Amino acid sequence: MMKIGNIELKNRLMLAPMAGVTSLPFRMMARGMGADLVFSEMVSAMGLTLNSAKTLVLLKSHPSERPFAVQLFGSRPDAMARAACISAEAGADIIDINMGCPVKKVTKTGAGAFLMRDTNNAQEIVKAVRLSCRLPLTVKIRAGWSADRMNACEMARMMEDCGVDAISVHPRFATQGYSGKADWGLITRVKQEVSIPVIGNGDINSPSDALRMEKETGCDGLMIGRAAVRNPWIFRQILQLEKGLPVHEPDLSERRSLIMEHYNFLTDVMEEHRAALRMRGLLLSYTKGLPGSGRFRDRFTKIKDVRSLMESMDDYFSSLGEVRG
Repeated sequence: MMKIGNIELKNRLMLAPMAGVTSLPFRMMARGMGADLVFSEMVSAMGLTLNSAKTLVLLKSHPSERPFAVQLFGSRPDAMARAACISAEAGADIIDINMGCPVKKVTKTGAGAFLMRDTNNAQEIVKAVRLSCRLPLTVKIRAGWSADRMNACEMARMMEDCGVDAISVHPRFATQGYSGKADWGLITRVKQEVSIPVIGNGDINSPSDALRMEKETGCDGLMIGRAAVRNPWIFRQILQLEKGLPVHEPDLSERRSLIMEHYNFLTDVMEEHRAALRMRGLLLSYTKGLPGSGRFRDRFTKIKDVRSLMESMDDYFSSLGEVRG
């Protein structure tokens, strides 16, 4: 069992925050698959303080997904503090501060992974949020900005001193993006430096990877991102593997059912055209690595409504059945 502040988790499996992916529908599916803590998409602190409708909708949650963590990004301590309060009022159980996003449009504003360079402002942000909001507070960091600026251990100690309740570590540099190999040894070193829970993230691509990270690093929690989009069953599979049970591999009908379940969840929170457009990218992830998926990639990118979605799925899964038959 893992504890973040006053929140006890039944297991240590977490769905990582991912822009354009971890909206309410996907979080609910991940919870159903065994993830015990789910995170929102990255939420702009300025967007919340300006009462932006497009930003506020990212805070929408459901009782079945609790505990629910909201990940905030921004560079102004006052805005981050206010955004944390708004998130708490909207029903968040945990506030997470993003110090790991390497995307240029985020870092150029002084937010995300740029805070691994601007440690003074990072410290001021955490202090301001901690003072304004009583919810459990977590921070997600990287190894550092670049290979010559590796400061994850220093940052972790600073965050603990500022009152953070847990820290997530993605052991790549911001300049790497998501390329190269994650240095799990850094997670081990951060774990040795702090007394708060440390959550490992990066290159967990299979259930066995998850158990190997836990064994090699001693981390308290496991955060899974891109692999959960390709294989939402991964949380359930990890729990099966650690119990010595056979790891269940979903068949074609289960995959198709999950895609439709996701689409139906999306139509509950947005109009059908937008839901179909959102499913285009998700279908590319859901079918990645399956036989013949490359031949259908162009077809998937042309989905614009529920009819074209159904036709593309039926054609693709029919072709898979023929191959396997």
